[in-house]
Amino acid sequence: MTDAKRGAAPHASIWQAFAQPAAWTMLLFGFASGLPFLLVAGTLAYWLKERGIELRDITMIASAGMAYAFKFLWAPLLDHWRPPLFARLGQRRGWLLLAQCGVVGGLLAMALLTPTQLGPFVVATLVVAFSGATQDIAVDAYRIEIAPVESQGALVATYSLGYRIALILAGALALILADHVAWSVVYLAMAVAMAVPIAATIAAREPVVHRLAPPSWRAAMQHAIVDPFADFFRRYGWQFALTTLLFILLFKIPEQATIGGIMSPFYRDMGFSKTEIGAITKLYGVWIGIVGVFVGGVLVARWGAWRPLCATILLCGCSNLLYLFLIVHQGNLLALTLVISVENFTLGMLGPPTVAFLSSLVNREHTATQYALLSSLVNLPGKVLGFFAGGIAATTGYGLYFVITVLALVPAAVLMLALWSRVRGQERTRDQRPE
Repeated sequence: MTDAKRGAAPHASIWQAFAQPAAWTMLLFGFASGLPFLLVAGTLAYWLKERGIELRDITMIASAGMAYAFKFLWAPLLDHWRPPLFARLGQRRGWLLLAQCGVVGGLLAMALLTPTQLGPFVVATLVVAFSGATQDIAVDAYRIEIAPVESQGALVATYSLGYRIALILAGALALILADHVAWSVVYLAMAVAMAVPIAATIAAREPVVHRLAPPSWRAAMQHAIVDPFADFFRRYGWQFALTTLLFILLFKIPEQATIGGIMSPFYRDMGFSKTEIGAITKLYGVWIGIVGVFVGGVLVARWGAWRPLCATILLCGCSNLLYLFLIVHQGNLLALTLVISVENFTLGMLGPPTVAFLSSLVNREHTATQYALLSSLVNLPGKVLGFFAGGIAATTGYGLYFVITVLALVPAAVLMLALWSRVRGQERTRDQRPE
């Protein structure tokens, strides 16, 4: 199969794909998914630092986003049970609305409690993280079921645009606003912003999917929980499956180690104001990341997922060494701009190959659960490292911490070589398969 054929959409033009109502619905769903992500991680860390909370405690609290790494644990629930409060909306929209209400309620609680009541405040943060992760599961399932395969590219593109707009709002705009108003007002505004995607959920069309009811409760549990996990090992064999899962666990550690709560105190300690950080890392950096996503997508279209994935893993991980340059040039906006440009561009490039590789491993009979599992495994080790990042950096210093994140590439590179021939062989087989 040629590259041209692989990228073609036989049943719909590009214009029709992007003009479909589902594409604009996914824009708003992407916004809803992106909004809570930074509010329980990087942005939250600035608020905690201003309250005088220790670095070690900041990174632990800001690791509430670890819920995103464990979302596979309750993903089967979203496939086989309707939430009673919103059952009339259907399987997907019911869960979406329930999760979005959880995000709003958690953000309002954070705004009202503030870190002065740290215990309840942490509970509210966990509610936002759990609800945001649940929303991600529902959005992925909705996207897969609402449109045919040839239209998925447009849905992913509009979702990504909405997600990055939310990152700008919850990152750059939130930091700039925090220089002028109280953090509680900022979080209240973020809760209000969720009204638009909630309206989109109510107005959206529910996917038409006919699900066969298992004959018994035991069969239902087997189909929902056991089969998706057993299927992966059945299709690939134990040795290849375990090596692949270990590779998935390790290859994004350098990236995850620099997007959690550790970076917010780092930038402040380097002498930058919240407005400078917001403008460069959360506004300018997001758009540089979009360029990187486009380049990564072109690489996947031209060479498949595996080779671009391996190249971008190495580029993205090694870019962490640029933070050593920033340590030497503290308070220098040009240095910060250079570092953020390289970091966000390589992070953006890594995204499409990662999604393409994980998607190639999924059996469509268990799409939602298996994709939730694989995407969770990608983020889990970095989230765990982020939990201890403050303690590590406080002990070693920022410079050695960033060096450690780069050294974490070594095990992933070894596994990459072990998988190379098998994965490349599978890609060639798919490319040569007649349509």
